[in-house]
Amino acid sequence: MQFKQVQLDNGLRIIAEINPAAKSMAAGFFVRTGSRDETSEVSGVSHFLEHMMFKGTARRSPADVNLEFDNMGANYNAFTSEELTVYYGSVLPEFQERLLDLLCDMLRPALRQEDFDIEKNVILEEIALYEDQPRFRVYDNLMNHYFTGHPLGQSILGSSASIRALKREQMQTYFDARYASDNITVVTVGNVQFDEFVAKVRSMCGAWKPSQAGRATPTPPQVSGVKILRDPKIVREHLAFMSPAPAAQEESIYAAQLLSTIIGDSTGSRLFYALVEPALVDEASMAYDAMDHAGGFMTFLSTDPDRASEVLAIAQREYRKFMDQGPTADELTAAKNKIASAATLKGELPMGRLTAVGYDWMYRNEYVTLPTQIDKMFAVTGQQIHDMARQYDLTKLAVLALGPLEKI
Repeated sequence: MQFKQVQLDNGLRIIAEINPAAKSMAAGFFVRTGSRDETSEVSGVSHFLEHMMFKGTARRSPADVNLEFDNMGANYNAFTSEELTVYYGSVLPEFQERLLDLLCDMLRPALRQEDFDIEKNVILEEIALYEDQPRFRVYDNLMNHYFTGHPLGQSILGSSASIRALKREQMQTYFDARYASDNITVVTVGNVQFDEFVAKVRSMCGAWKPSQAGRATPTPPQVSGVKILRDPKIVREHLAFMSPAPAAQEESIYAAQLLSTIIGDSTGSRLFYALVEPALVDEASMAYDAMDHAGGFMTFLSTDPDRASEVLAIAQREYRKFMDQGPTADELTAAKNKIASAATLKGELPMGRLTAVGYDWMYRNEYVTLPTQIDKMFAVTGQQIHDMARQYDLTKLAVLALGPLEKI
């Protein structure tokens, strides 16, 4: 493995984890923009823009974009979060230049009015589709509840009203500011010809302009309390909790990952044994979400409405018990092995390492090898996890309930 980095004169960064033994290579454009960077007037524009990147350029039609990916046999896609928009592809090494030519071109889309009008309807359909999915509604409303008044509480998709009101000119203005050269990092992993990679990116992206867009990172409010969303059409009661956790920039991210695995992994965790095994819920999971100068432990439960109050009380009891006693030695060992195994299996493919390398750089401006990551995680002690649980107070919960109940 070899790590290399280059910064172009316009501020665009290129980072690479090179593995000559790999049988493929992956590349991604990591744009530091998401729903937290939007104003209310353009809510949902980041996700909308992600769609527009596939609608063609001055050189390519929408059909050309997808056909070229397919002709390379690429594994490709894009995603938008609260904080990042990422475009990526993984191909055999001989297609490196073709993949780069396509991705670089896509990042300067035509944004034609006719394409904008058609895709707006696609976005509105997507919003309607997600509104029919309780898990999405729970997540979206939990973030809004916990981050009340904070940019992280803004919806990734936006609302039907904000999308309908959005103008192409507003999207262009947002694009010019957020898709600037100094707000983008190009990440590549695997069997990469680095000098050729840099030369291609420089030739296609070297004239892009910087904007110094930046990002506001106010302190999260950490709201607690219960919010009820009653929907009599939903049969199950969906519960979600969020409590404070370390930000992505903190070294305690490894302890946080272990804590969420011990308490809420899908098998063999505290919540599994307390709720899933006795058939009180059909789902019980906790995840650690590390964000830009913010963080949260998020728990999701699905249960019969008659058992909602009991389930909530049991979950809160488990959090208090963990804060009182901390993890057992066996729980800590099992959690470390689970995380190490998952990271190693994922990291065997360049596509699996791409987001890990990109996230480390985007959030902490550092490169961490997979063995180093695992070593840091294994170095975490049970006492450190126990101290962190008490420091961040797992019982300081923002609770969101969606289902037929008026109260829990």
